[in-house]
Amino acid sequence: MPFLTGSPWWLRKFYPNFLWSMPVGEKKIYFSFDDGPLPVTTPFVLDTLKEYNAKASFFCIGKNVQQYPDIYHRVLEEGHTVGNHSFNHLNGWKTEDDLYVDNILKAGELISSDLFRPPYGRIKKSQVSKLRIMKPEMKVVMWSVLSGDFDVSISGEDCLHIVKSKAGDGAIIVFHDTEKAFARLRYCLPQTLKHFAEQGYNFEKL
Repeated sequence: MPFLTGSPWWLRKFYPNFLWSMPVGEKKIYFSFDDGPLPVTTPFVLDTLKEYNAKASFFCIGKNVQQYPDIYHRVLEEGHTVGNHSFNHLNGWKTEDDLYVDNILKAGELISSDLFRPPYGRIKKSQVSKLRIMKPEMKVVMWSVLSGDFDVSISGEDCLHIVKSKAGDGAIIVFHDTEKAFARLRYCLPQTLKHFAEQGYNFEKL
């Protein structure tokens, strides 16, 4: 399991102005989905959320919105939040600053949102500074729980265990509505919703 299932304190301290979790005080959990919209996976997510009257946040790739506008509009029509996840899923640590920010702005022509999540969670402080000059209203959203559904070396049961053991009041959880993650997502998502609904949680969008 070569990834951090939670967001460590030292990383939160390094980026204190990012959104890592929501305030506690009520039994609310915030589901988010990265890398869509895509056929099969995103409709599955939407159908599953509807069963639990759950709202969520979808951090979309610009080129996928361009290719599958009907699915993107369904996300909005069903009352969910959308966020910018760049146009081409660029790794900020490996991308020149101007190119990276331009890629976010290009996605923003298709995705109407003040929320941005860096692909892979990787963004340099210099890129944050440039983004805030170009889009001062943009809020960088990270997470408190990483489900691991993207990791082909683990099972859906493993993902469920991660989320159940790490999530609680105010948690922002990351899932992926992608083909790569689908084998784990289709087991983990319904079971996660069932578990936390039985614990009295509501599922909110950011």
